[in-house]
Amino acid sequence: MGKKYPEEYYLFFEKFNEGEYYECHDLLEEIWITDRQNKFLQGLLQVAVAIYHFENGNIHGSRALFQSAYQYLQPYRPFCWDLNLEPVIAFIDQALKILPEQRRISLEEVKQLEFPTIQLYLEKEKL
Repeated sequence: MGKKYPEEYYLFFEKFNEGEYYECHDLLEEIWITDRQNKFLQGLLQVAVAIYHFENGNIHGSRALFQSAYQYLQPYRPFCWDLNLEPVIAFIDQALKILPEQRRISLEEVKQLEFPTIQLYLEKEKL
C-alpha cells in the first residue's frame, strides 16, 4: 500500500522528534511551496521554526511564529493529515507562557528555562 502523504511529511516527523527543527522547515517548505494555501502545513512549519528560534535565544521570533502557528492550526482541529492537533495546540500554549518578555536571551538563559517538549506522531482520527 502506498503512502497517503508526501514523503517529506513523514520525514518531518522523524526530524522533529530528533530535534532537527531547521531541517523540519526545509522538508515542509518543499510541500508548502506547491500548495501555499495549505495553512496546516504552514502552521506545522512555523512550530518547528519557533522552537529553533527559541533554542537560539531569539525570543521575539519564537513568540511571533508560535502565535501565527496557533492561528493557522486552529481551523484544522482536532485532526488533520492524521495528526492530532490538540497536543500541538497545548504545546504552543505552554511555550508561549514560558517565553520571557525580552526580545533575545543568551544561550545560557535558554538552557535555564523549563521549556515544554513534544513528540509528534501520526494517528488515525478516533471515530
